[in-house]
Formats: sequence, C-alpha cells, structure tokens
Amino acid sequence: MNTEKDFSPLTPNIVRALNDKLYEKRKVAALEIEKLVREFVAQNNSAQIRHVIQILATEFALSQHPHSRKGGLIGLAACSIALGKDSGLYLKELIDPVLTCFNDSDSRLRYYACEALYNIVKVARGAVLPHFNVLFDGLSKLAADPDPNVKSGSELLDRLLKDIVTESNKFDLVAFVPLLRERIYSNNQYARQFIISWIHVLESVPDINLLDYLPEFLDGLFQILGDSSKEIRRMCEVVLGEFLKEIKKNPSSVKFAEMANILVIHSNDLIQLTSMTWMREFIQLAGRVVLPYSSGILTAVLPCLSYDDRKKSTKEAASACNHSLMKLVTPEDDEDDEESQTKSSPPGDGTPSKKEGDLNGKSYLRISTGSLIYSVLCSSDRSAVTLDLDGIVQVLDRHLHDSSTGMMTCIAVLKWLYHLYIKTPRKMFKHTDSLFPMLLKTLSDESDEVILKDLEVLAEIASSPAGQTDTSGSCDSSDTSGGCSFYLTGSKVTDLSPSTPSMNSYFYKFMINLLKRFSLERKLLEMRGAFIIRQLCLLLHAENIFHSMADILLKEEDLKFASTMVQTLNTILLTSAELFQLRNQLKDLRTQESCALFCCLYRSWCHNPVATVSLCFLTQNYRHAYDLIQKFGDLEVTVDFLMEVDKLVQLIESPIFTYLRLQLLDVEHNPYLIKALYGLLMLLPQSQVFQLLSHRLSCVPNPELMRTVEDPKAPVKDKRLPQPHIDYSELLQHFDRVQSKHLEVRHQRAGRSEHPDRKL
Repeated sequence: MNTEKDFSPLTPNIVRALNDKLYEKRKVAALEIEKLVREFVAQNNSAQIRHVIQILATEFALSQHPHSRKGGLIGLAACSIALGKDSGLYLKELIDPVLTCFNDSDSRLRYYACEALYNIVKVARGAVLPHFNVLFDGLSKLAADPDPNVKSGSELLDRLLKDIVTESNKFDLVAFVPLLRERIYSNNQYARQFIISWIHVLESVPDINLLDYLPEFLDGLFQILGDSSKEIRRMCEVVLGEFLKEIKKNPSSVKFAEMANILVIHSNDLIQLTSMTWMREFIQLAGRVVLPYSSGILTAVLPCLSYDDRKKSTKEAASACNHSLMKLVTPEDDEDDEESQTKSSPPGDGTPSKKEGDLNGKSYLRISTGSLIYSVLCSSDRSAVTLDLDGIVQVLDRHLHDSSTGMMTCIAVLKWLYHLYIKTPRKMFKHTDSLFPMLLKTLSDESDEVILKDLEVLAEIASSPAGQTDTSGSCDSSDTSGGCSFYLTGSKVTDLSPSTPSMNSYFYKFMINLLKRFSLERKLLEMRGAFIIRQLCLLLHAENIFHSMADILLKEEDLKFASTMVQTLNTILLTSAELFQLRNQLKDLRTQESCALFCCLYRSWCHNPVATVSLCFLTQNYRHAYDLIQKFGDLEVTVDFLMEVDKLVQLIESPIFTYLRLQLLDVEHNPYLIKALYGLLMLLPQSQVFQLLSHRLSCVPNPELMRTVEDPKAPVKDKRLPQPHIDYSELLQHFDRVQSKHLEVRHQRAGRSEHPDRKL
C-alpha cells in the first residue's frame, strides 16, 4: 500500500482516507487537502502546491489501485477549488491525470474523473481555453460512453465548457479546426451529435468566424447529414442552414472554390436536397468562380432533373442549379486558352501561386469514366476562370449514351449542347465528330420533345459558320457509324448544292447520315420521318433540305428505299404547312433557281412515278404530266401503284390543289390538265376514288360552250408556256431510265423469292 511511502506534506490520515473505499472518507480527505493548499496559497508557496498536485497525480490518480485513483481525482478537484483564480497556473498538472482516467475500464471511475474535471473547469473558467483541445478530445470520447451516468456527467461538463467559450473572446479557433476536421469523421452517433452541437455553438458566437474555416469540415458535415438518426440529421440541417445564411450575408468572404467539389461528391438520396440547395446558392453567389467545376456539378445535377413529384424539391433545386450554371457560359469562353491566359496574367508573369486562403485559387473537377479527377488551377483574376469544356462534353455525351437517362435529363443535355454551340462554337466543333453519331441515334428517342431539341442541336451544327472546314463535308468511308460511302458511291461529298450557301461542311454530312438512318431504321422513317423532316425545314429552310435530299437520293443504290423516301418527301411537300413558301416557289417556276430546284427534285422523284406526276401538277407542268401518264401503260402496275394514284386523286381534291381545280374552267388553255386527269381516271379501277375523280371531270364545262373566237383551225395549245431553263424531253428520258432500273430490280427480287438459292 502507498501508506508506507512518505507523502508529506500530506498527513498519514489524509493518505489513508484517500485510499479508503468509502466515498465519505475520501471526501473528508479532500477537505483536508483543500485546507492545506489554501495555506500554501496564502504563503505563496508554489513549490509545495506543485508537490501536492504531483503526489495526487502520480501516486493516486494514476495508481493501479481503483480506490486510490478515486481518491486522487477528488484530491485534484480539491486542489483546484483551493487555488481558486490561481488554478490557471497549474492547469496542465491538474487536467492531464484526470483526462487519463477518462479511458479507465471502470465506469464509476470515469464518472469521478468527469466530476473532478467539472470542478477544475468551473473554478478556472476562461483559463482553461489554452487547454481546450485536450478537453474537447476527452469529452468527445465520453459523449459516446456506454454508461448513462458517465454520459450524463459529460453533458454537464460539456455545457459548462460551452458557456465558457461563448462568454470568452480568447478562443483559439485556428488551433481547434484541425481537431474538429479529424473528429468530425466519427461514425458513432453520440460523437457526431457532440461534434454538431459544438459547431452550432461556435457558429453562433459573434467573435468566432467559423465560416472562414468551413471548407475544412464541410465534407464531414455532409457525411453526418447522411446519418441514419433523424435527430442527428435534423441538428445537422440546422447547422448547415445557419452557415448558408452567413454565406448569403457575406458572399465576398466565402471560399466557394474550395467547397465546390465537396458539394459535387455528396449527392446521395439522403443529402441530395441540401447538396443541391447549397450548389444553387454557390452558383448564384459565386458566379464564374464555380465555372471550372461545371463537369462535376452537371454530373450531380443532371440525373435529378428526371425525378418525379416525390422528390419535387430536389428536382427544382437541381433545375435552378442547371439554369444558373448555363448562364455563366459566355462567348468569352470560346477564346483560346493562350488568349485567356494573356488577358488574366500580367506581362512577364508566370503561373501565379495560390496564397493561403486566397479565394482566387481554385480547383476544378473532371469526370473520367465515372471517377473523379481533381486538378488545381490558379488564377490571379476572379473573373478569368477556365471553362472545362472537355469535361462538360464528356459528361453530356455519357448521359446521351446511357439508355437509363430520363427524358428531362436528356432534354437538359441537349439544351446544354445547343447552348455550348451558340456560345463557344469554335471549341465545340472540335467535339462534333464524336458527338455526331449519338445525336443522330437520339432521333430514335420515344419523346417528341427530345427529338425537337436534338434537331435544334443538329441544325445548329449544320448551319454554324464555325463548322465550315477546308474538307467540306468529308468523311471517312470506313466510318460505319455514318460514313458517306453508304450513299455517294463513286462521288464526292464536297460538291455542295448551290442552293445551300448558308450551310456549312456538316450540313451535307448530316443529310447523308439522316437518310442512312432512315434506310436502316424503316420504323423510324414510318413513325417519325415526316415529323423530323418538317422540323428540319423550319430550322434549316425547306429548300436546303429538299434540294440536298433529292441530290443524295439521285445516287441511292437501294431503289426501294429511294422510292419510299421520295414518296415521303412528296407527301410532306404537298401537305405540310411548313412548306407553304416552297410550294409557292415551285408553283410558277418564274426564276432560274426555282427551275433548277424543280429539275433536281424531278430527277429523284422519278424513283416514284406517281410522285413525279404530282410534282408536275404542283408546278403546273400539265403537258409533261400527261406525257408521263401516257408512259404508265408501259410500267408494271401493282396494287401499291394504284394506291398511290388513289392518294394523288384525293390530294387533288384537297386545298393544296385549289388553283388546279379552278384551271379546269379554262378548258381551251388547259387541255393537257384535263387529259392528264382523264389519264388518271383510266388507270383507276371503278372504286370510290374513281367516282370522285369522274364526278370532278363531269363538272368541267363543255369545250364547245367555252370556245373562244380564235381561229378554229389553230392547234390547241397549253396556256402555260414552256420554261426556257427546262429540257422536258431530256427529263422524260431520265424518267424512262430510272423506271427501267426499278423494273429490273423488282424482277430480280421476284427471282430471288422464287429461287432463294439462286444468285443473280
């Protein structure tokens, strides 16, 4: 027993009482120690005071005997009480042995240690602040203590320490933050609750500016926000809400760049709404400072845009983030990196170094195959930030490729691409070849809205001046995703149509690949073909679309597809409101350009005889229409052929051909119109459509009644004069050649069906 040793100035009675198992006796000893120390204080005998504290610490508080340890703890508390305001001079000697007992396996002893420290801190008050870190560290362990009495005692001590910190202006925040950053990653719920409560207290103290150090522990706060305990999440939400209020009040002092990546990383379901809310405020408050983080922000934001009403708040916050971020991209981001560096750096200056705490230093985040790659950029000018365009395009492209991407997310991706092509066309066209195949594939999407946005992007690519290259419309014949060789066998794509001067090098490539897609996906042509072409006519001018498609179809080797495509284009031409101006342009053929367009369309329309006749009706080439119908007797008349004639007759009764029906009144000057219509009548079987056309022709006035006073011997002439720019005999010969090819191919197909093993 330690009673055999010399513990002077402690008397043997005090020593025996300190080692006693009864609390009452230990308390009596503590009172004796308090009296003894008071005498030393009065004598100003610091040496004896330190000696007493040392004995109580080493021989008792740190003893192997549990009752001795309890006696040592109460003795140290008694010393502190006796010292009063002078206890600050001996705090390290008083506190250290008590904190060691916090780790004791005996819960009662841990409770006594907590009680002793409470008395020490209560006496010392503000003098304990230089020792705050060790106190905080010890308390954080007790906060997770399994014994309820120990936890209760630690809570009392915790409240006392918070009061001291709140009323003092000497708290060393710089020394505390590293400990906070370390402890905040605890997974224990009680420890997390303890940490959050302290952050809340420190944040509320006017003299403590915790906001400056928020980047140090924001990541840990968001991890705690994902805790399974509802109470802890609520506490964390309150603390984050207070910080966000401070950020809004003092945005100029906030280190946005240092916290941007943290928000990007934390986007799971539990904390997504808070993450999006913070991100929205950051973008709106920091502006272009967060622009280098765009790819990471988009990775977090875009999936949220497809949430349903169950996550309406998160979706709205993400939408606001997306909208605000998009507005930050400006034409100045299209400048070369060298140009922007020249503007942002002073002459003769190298890469500016980042000062500690400098808001202008910033890091940005790139996404690469799902992993986050951090890089650090430095800038001397807050406004001269670098747009991570490559990273953004990579994120957008990945969402387009992902079949699980929701409709609203897909629309947002396409809006981003369109915005980037508008604001940064030079840089965006470096990515066009990689984006182009997926943009074409997106035309098969189920949503009309997605297709509309996709067409806007493709139209901008096809018409932007930045897309003009020296190798106009060139493409690799080995490119299976959309190569030109599919259509233009033996021909050059560089021969752009003279009617598309406003289009760039990608326009013709776009038309080629669009027709290829229609050829490979007949369902797409059937279900969405007309919709896509009509929208393109609005976006890129109808003449450009029809002229280029006719030119490409002229070289098409799949004659069945060519005929189907011509039929589709012809129906659009004759019925769509979007093509009103183009129909008027073709109606009179008054200019050389309109004649050239007619000839271009005619040559491709020859893939479909009935479409060719309807084109002649549209352009009022009635004599030529009659000549074509005369040749129908030499064609193979099929059920499909008669159905097309049927549709043409119904079109003649539509508002589009009102002018044609009125011309039937002028019998003398439109004989070939009447002959052509009678020719169609003779082709039709006696069906409802036959009766319809027959009834129309029966309304034509009697030629004798309508005859004029001109020389009756003069030959009947068509009122419409031949166009000087059109060689109609050559067009008829072209029609014969094309239809001969179709007849040959049909017979080949028929031969293959009858003899499957036979190779032709």
